[in-house]
Amino acid sequence: MHEKASTDDVVTGLLTASRVLVGVAARSLAEIEGRVTVTQFRTLVVLSAHGPLRQGGLAELLGVNASTTQRMVDRLEAAGLVDRQPNPRSRREVVVTLTAAGAEVVDLVTRRRRREIQTIVRRMPPETRSAAVDALRAFTDAAGEPDAVAGSLWGWSLVGD
Repeated sequence: MHEKASTDDVVTGLLTASRVLVGVAARSLAEIEGRVTVTQFRTLVVLSAHGPLRQGGLAELLGVNASTTQRMVDRLEAAGLVDRQPNPRSRREVVVTLTAAGAEVVDLVTRRRRREIQTIVRRMPPETRSAAVDALRAFTDAAGEPDAVAGSLWGWSLVGD
């Protein structure tokens, strides 16, 4: 029987696991090095998960100001990874959409990330996997993060989308 973990024990465990995941993320982005930055990739992922967004809505989801989003979208549009069109309901608003090339970047990086995480999970003792799933679900629920669709290639599709 396990003794109850303190908050500090859980934080330490999650910080250590996050180091592993940051390493996986960095390696998965290495394939597209020079094409997009980590921040730009995050923008592509948000568009992949949410579909076309008003530029203001995109800024909100990214947690950045409108001018930062404007510059990001400018660069991504120049690279052919997003498209920007006036909102048909309100010509003053701009809607940002992921292009096929942008979706391909998300797909490539996420496939690589998923493969590496699967390799790590396979090294875990099978009897600990259920506990890991339970702990990770509790953590993401506490953070208010929606579940990724289990069968989704990207792991970014949101339930209900």
